[in-house]
Amino acid sequence: MKMLKCASLNTQSYAVTTGRLLKKLSAASRSCFFSTHSEEPELKDLMEYIDSLKNYEKSGVPKGAGTDSEDGFDLGRMNRLMDRLGNPLSAFKAVHIAGTKGKGSTAAFLSNILRAEGYSVGCYTSPHMMTIRERISVGRLGDPVSAKSLNCLFHRIKHVLDKAMQIENRSLSHFEVLTAMAFTLFAQENVDIAVIEAGLGGARDATNIISGSSLAVSIITTIGEEHMAALGGSLESIAVAKSGIIKHGRPVG
Repeated sequence: MKMLKCASLNTQSYAVTTGRLLKKLSAASRSCFFSTHSEEPELKDLMEYIDSLKNYEKSGVPKGAGTDSEDGFDLGRMNRLMDRLGNPLSAFKAVHIAGTKGKGSTAAFLSNILRAEGYSVGCYTSPHMMTIRERISVGRLGDPVSAKSLNCLFHRIKHVLDKAMQIENRSLSHFEVLTAMAFTLFAQENVDIAVIEAGLGGARDATNIISGSSLAVSIITTIGEEHMAALGGSLESIAVAKSGIIKHGRPVG
């Protein structure tokens, strides 16, 4: 825990610098985040499945969807899906990261620190540049999950996903299914710890189903005016949404 505390402090300047570089990406460059043209043929079934789901990264997030309110995303369906998958989050400790800028680079930086200390680490971030596999890394090397592993996992749990889709009236999203797959893979691979980046906000993000007993530390990087409508319209409401990943009695970095 002491190592995690030191690491979370050291990531702040790194995250800010990286965030500034990312801001320089053109709209054309950012469009590749959503491209699936480079996916391996082995992932054809998975890509067809998730591409049929609602993708808020492409369509935009509805007003208030990231707030802890009646307009917010329903975390109940994620909790129910986790139950159907055997509650994989109970199998490992997690570091949960939220923030306006720098959370992805913070996740990568912290994951590398933990791997260098000999831990088997799962890392889940979004979006991706060239392949969806970049969102999930697992083990001691930090490479993206292999197409074979992702394909095998998908086909192993597809019947659970299909049942969940039926029960939830097909309301599960692209991001929710990918999040569930990442958590299930981390449990399957017996990682020591998972570093998890929130997708939007925090309070109603699909990743925010980590219980206090499974949470090693929450990290908030920066708070800024981004996704204003989705997160309540003010800097204060954005801060409240992102602080939703904090759990009672657990450390915050």
